[in-house]
Amino acid sequence: MTANQPQTIAPQALPEVINRYLTAHRAHDTTTACSAFTPDATVVDDGNSYDGSAAIEEWMNRSATEFTYTIELTAAQRLDATHYIATQHLEGDFPGGTVDLRYRFTVRGDMIEHLVIAP
Repeated sequence: MTANQPQTIAPQALPEVINRYLTAHRAHDTTTACSAFTPDATVVDDGNSYDGSAAIEEWMNRSATEFTYTIELTAAQRLDATHYIATQHLEGDFPGGTVDLRYRFTVRGDMIEHLVIAP
């Protein structure tokens, strides 16, 4: 299997740290969600990059309060032992009202090292 051939997996087959982050994110539990990242992690969302724990926590706190929305995990893929994609459907009061976002994770050990969120 290569990065060009993702394997569809059951969402519960995602690594524990990814499921912990997704569950906390859905519940707007930023403390638990932040604990899933390495101290030097990077998150890229909406074209902006957030590097390190403090910047990621600030991003999460802002995004948790900026709009009201629901999140449903609709698909999961494994690219290799450290790269996963979780597709989530969001509905809410943000511009457009609905969107399917791909959360592309890189894990290091039992932590998230890199996350890119994009349609």
